[in-house]
Amino acid sequence: MNLKQTFTVILISATTTTVAMFGYDTFIRKPRPFQEALAKIPASYAGFYDSNGNTPGQPVDFQPASQAAVPTVVHITTVIGNSQTSNNLPKNRRNPLSDIFGDDFMDDFFNGPQMRSAPQRASGSGVLISEDGYIVTNNHVIDEASEIKVTLNNKKQYSAKLIGTDPSSDLALIKVEAKGLPFLLFGNSDDIRLGQWVLAVGYPLNLETTVTAGIISAKARSLGINSRKSVSPVESFLQTDAAVNQGNSGGALVNTNGELIGIVSAIASPTGAYAGYSYAIPVNIAKKIINDLLQYGTVQRAYLGISYLPDNAPEEEKTKIGFKEGQGVLVRDVTKDGAMASSGIQSGDYISKINGKKVATGSEMVEQIASFKPGDKISVNYIREGKEFTTNITLKNKAGSYEIVKTLITDKLGAELQNLDKKKATTYGVKGGVVVTKISAGLIDDQTRMRDGFVILKVNGTEVKSIDELNTAMKTSPKRATFEGFYPGFEGVYQYPVELAE
Repeated sequence: MNLKQTFTVILISATTTTVAMFGYDTFIRKPRPFQEALAKIPASYAGFYDSNGNTPGQPVDFQPASQAAVPTVVHITTVIGNSQTSNNLPKNRRNPLSDIFGDDFMDDFFNGPQMRSAPQRASGSGVLISEDGYIVTNNHVIDEASEIKVTLNNKKQYSAKLIGTDPSSDLALIKVEAKGLPFLLFGNSDDIRLGQWVLAVGYPLNLETTVTAGIISAKARSLGINSRKSVSPVESFLQTDAAVNQGNSGGALVNTNGELIGIVSAIASPTGAYAGYSYAIPVNIAKKIINDLLQYGTVQRAYLGISYLPDNAPEEEKTKIGFKEGQGVLVRDVTKDGAMASSGIQSGDYISKINGKKVATGSEMVEQIASFKPGDKISVNYIREGKEFTTNITLKNKAGSYEIVKTLITDKLGAELQNLDKKKATTYGVKGGVVVTKISAGLIDDQTRMRDGFVILKVNGTEVKSIDELNTAMKTSPKRATFEGFYPGFEGVYQYPVELAE
């Protein structure tokens, strides 16, 4: 230590001693009223004091919540049936005699034998929500599974059956045949606050039941991951720093009361392992979807009938259109036949509240709408030129009606369908049709080489101009359907036969 360093240390020490002596004389020998100190605290101060002027910490005991959650979180293992590769050939490529001998035979003949893989295995977590064996998990945990096994914390094993899935929210409902099982009570994810303690419970990395703790670090996060399986993704994640790894998917996020507040779904990581943040689907979204799957067999999704500026829009775009921060969700366009069509809301307005609840981002708006079904009436507040207005609307389904959507035969196809736009139909020289906008797991993907964008014109020889007509046509032949149509921009008519019977 040189002379200068020695002097610095001594100077600090001497100064500290002087301040301490001054403090003793001022605050102990001559005490000042605590009220006088409080009077100087800004009115906007977010902290709090006890009667002694301290800011006490809040000790948290995670043991009761852990004891409540651990027996209810299950380990899910799945088997995905024999899958086939296609030597990277385009799925729409057809060989000369494929209609006679089949695609697989002719691909083997012309291109060499295809490689066939052994059954794949995967694992994740799930949460028991009833004593008779209903379990909620992620759709990606059981997606394409031919076999689902469930192991409880007490090592008992069951075979599970799939009740329903919702790729848009990445949720699924399965069931085991048992009685008297432990289950978690639902909490209220709308009551969650930033900084609140939470626990993540699951089976990471094939370990036994694991409990990790963290806080809610953000709400209403949109990651864009559900768009891989759906054209209308629902994302409004709770973000937490509770450690989560592969295998935690489908597990429980619980509060310190031991209530289920979210279904763990994803992690943010550059390596694939936990790196600081994890994400859970709010339980209020999950509750509504579970009820729909049980009551209707499919999710009753309501739509506002608008397009809006995405939360992650580039700053250049926001600047170009004059986006004003803090106003709400900017409406880009109002669908002609949508729920908002007669509401008075226009392009350029900002949606600020849904049923009285403030929405600052598109994710928050999606979360609120996700709790309603077609036919429900809601109030919408919007801002135009600095003034706020309120309007009442009745939500519609994707088809533009108020009706409850029942399980349809087209649901088995594993594809997002959309009625062909009338203007495009005129351009293509057809009366109408059904566009296959996105193909996911299902009969079409399993049995055909159909690609996204295919326009269905006929089913089993019957002309179809809408999704309703498509369903009606398929009911006439419940065991087999042959789809006939075209790809915009390509010549020729394509046919895809599909076996519908299980």
